[in-house]
Amino acid sequence: MLARVRSAVAPYALAFLPLAFLLVVLVAPAVRLVAQGWVGAPEGQGVWDAVWAPWQDPYLRWRMAWSFLQAAATCVAAFVLGLPVAWVLARFDFAGRTLILRGLMLPFVVPTLVAAMGVLALMGPHGLLVQWGGPDLQGTPWLLLYGNLFFNLCVLVRAATDALGQVSAARVAAARTLGATPWRAFWRVEWPAIAPWLMSALCLVFLYCFSGFGLALVLGGQKYATAEVEIYTLVAHELQLAQAGVLAFWMLLLTALVALAYAAIEQRLATPVRADRVARRSPQGVGQWAAVLGSMAILALFCAAPLVAIAWQAIFSGAKAWQVLLQDDTLQALWNTTRFSALALLLATALGLAHALAARRSLLLRTLVFLPFVVSPVMVAFGLLLLYPTWTGSFWLLVAAYALLAYPFVAKSLASGLDSMPASYLAAARSLGATPWRGFWRVTLPLMAPALRRGMAFAAATAVGEFAVTLFLSRPEWATLTTLIYEHLGRPGAANMDAALVLACVLMALALLAFVLIEWPAPEEHPHA
Repeated sequence: MLARVRSAVAPYALAFLPLAFLLVVLVAPAVRLVAQGWVGAPEGQGVWDAVWAPWQDPYLRWRMAWSFLQAAATCVAAFVLGLPVAWVLARFDFAGRTLILRGLMLPFVVPTLVAAMGVLALMGPHGLLVQWGGPDLQGTPWLLLYGNLFFNLCVLVRAATDALGQVSAARVAAARTLGATPWRAFWRVEWPAIAPWLMSALCLVFLYCFSGFGLALVLGGQKYATAEVEIYTLVAHELQLAQAGVLAFWMLLLTALVALAYAAIEQRLATPVRADRVARRSPQGVGQWAAVLGSMAILALFCAAPLVAIAWQAIFSGAKAWQVLLQDDTLQALWNTTRFSALALLLATALGLAHALAARRSLLLRTLVFLPFVVSPVMVAFGLLLLYPTWTGSFWLLVAAYALLAYPFVAKSLASGLDSMPASYLAAARSLGATPWRGFWRVTLPLMAPALRRGMAFAAATAVGEFAVTLFLSRPEWATLTTLIYEHLGRPGAANMDAALVLACVLMALALLAFVLIEWPAPEEHPHA
């Protein structure tokens, strides 16, 4: 009887640490953030007047409308470009295919600010496009939309590739036998099977673009900055906390609605039957090879070109630009980035492990791990600033905020690994007299090692590239590589731009190094799948 009680209580005991952490670092600050719109409303203004104020202000209305439009436009572009690429990857087998699929993880490893620097190096005022006689796209929406595609095209490609791998070969063969053309077979057989997976991926793309901060801050400019950037401006530069709170409330509400749609679609996705999936074949003829080459060109243009542009510009920026690496503030920023990321990774690993083990039999706990993805880093930092003003300069509050954004990767990767682990292994250990702790240490943990490494790798890359939280909560002496890059971008002159490019190369190398050292040789897995 006592053993049964312990077995029933154990998941809740494990869940206490991550749930308490979410309550203190995310839920309570978010509630305080929403309440700020009411608490700080001007005297004489009703509650509902304060809530509807952003929609009555043309400037704020444009910010929210543009946030929605750029996210929707990115979804459309990602769908139009990504579905053909995914079909090629799912149906054809050619040299380098596995390497390309693994390379689709790169945008998740590259920090946001590095991606923004890559877009500027490619299409900015001094970018390669201008140097080669192309137009200067500074001040246009195309910079931000291109940056969004860099991060999100691979989301749809990976989801669509996996979905196409679940299509029944028997159904496709039956349609072709009945006289359907390849195009008609796709729309009548393949499309209905993959549509839910695509809708799920598009919800994620919309969430990432709608609540994105770093890209919009650097690439949006004055006219095309999003509501997230406006919240940062209202807090950091204008001290309009009440107005920022109301705006954050609307952003949080719209984000939650999209997240609910994503959860509803995910819940309806049936477990696919993979026994008769369509076999890949070698490309035959000019048309099929043209499709392969065209797909590789799309991936190169939207996923690789910004990173190549950073390296190209940095290499040819001259020896003087590389001297920034020897400056004291750069060495201090490198040290801060390393120690913040290492401490956050340790905390994120402990939280993710506890959450995954506790959520193994609880749908509610499994759902709660997505909370840090719903609330943007700007809102997390703003809420912490409001709720814990005396702790704003606290070292451990900053580390906790880093860990909050990183630990869902660990928890989700471990949850997937636990789902695939046969229950008979642990049962055999228990039947041989192993205690729960010994069974975990000798059976569960070794089997989960690849999933744990994978989750830690994405968590480490997230912590290394964190930008929004640092802008709100960091002290000047705690500047990281991301904030140092942003400082150089804010100063005039080509020398500062060259220094920012060099620092972006260092940050990109640091994120890739952290990812490879932790994850290798674990097999690839899409972090948001």
